[in-house]
Amino acid sequence: MILIAGGTGSLGTRIVHLLDARRLPMRVMTRDVKHGARLTADRVTIVEGDVQDAEAVKRAVAGVRTVISAVQGFAGPGAAGPEAVDWQGNLNLIRAAQLAGVEQFILVSIQGARADHPIPLFQMKYRAEEALRSSGLAWTILRASAFMELWAMLIGEPLLKTGKTTVFGRGKNPINFVSVHDVARFVELAAVDATLRGTSLDIGGPENLTFNQVAEIFQREAGRNGKVKHVPLPVMRLASLVMSVVNPALARQIQAGIVMDTDNMSFDASDRARRFPSIPMTTLAEVVRRDFRK
Repeated sequence: MILIAGGTGSLGTRIVHLLDARRLPMRVMTRDVKHGARLTADRVTIVEGDVQDAEAVKRAVAGVRTVISAVQGFAGPGAAGPEAVDWQGNLNLIRAAQLAGVEQFILVSIQGARADHPIPLFQMKYRAEEALRSSGLAWTILRASAFMELWAMLIGEPLLKTGKTTVFGRGKNPINFVSVHDVARFVELAAVDATLRGTSLDIGGPENLTFNQVAEIFQREAGRNGKVKHVPLPVMRLASLVMSVVNPALARQIQAGIVMDTDNMSFDASDRARRFPSIPMTTLAEVVRRDFRK
């Protein structure tokens, strides 16, 4: 039995479908069983619970051989925040896995995670990585770059709906984006290939793109031209302070936008392509054509 925490999210649903195709029994832990009802996999049992609730986590982990954590508290409806989800939630999963004698723990982390990173999500993912490494469990850590689908939605959907969109900052800093479909394939591989235990893999996509290029690709591939507005960095810094009080989830997105406009976010995926040739290197153009073009 495989437990997937975060199995109803963008990444988690793809993991479920891949493992279901392998006829592997799964248990998906979700805060809302209505979300779990959307899963069409045949070998899935839905259990209600929040990773922040240690007792609920213990019940979900009981009888499980593999735990996959695809949780994130960065964005989305009801997101509790990275400290609550990506740190404390993962810690609850790790401790429950230790008590239950779980054979394998797969953690989806983030590329560049470190203790002093300016984005709290990266800090909390790093703390979870360190806890897992010292847990005594057999582990695999998958450090993914920015998800194409998320940022295509943030930048592209407004173009489709209103004919205009907003780019945080100058939009000139190269960023590596990876498709959640490709990340799910790595999770699938880690779940069935014991040689990946005890390894940490950096997973990136084939392109380093600026946000301006993301908007251009979206316009070209979706066939929808529009106006791209830029928010200056000083305005973003002020907005992040204000939103931290009234809308913490939006504040986290703005803070991430500041870092993504100023820090080195590029990645060379050539080693990944060489080591794992069977896993696709999906481009942003392919994602837009598949998910957004009408």
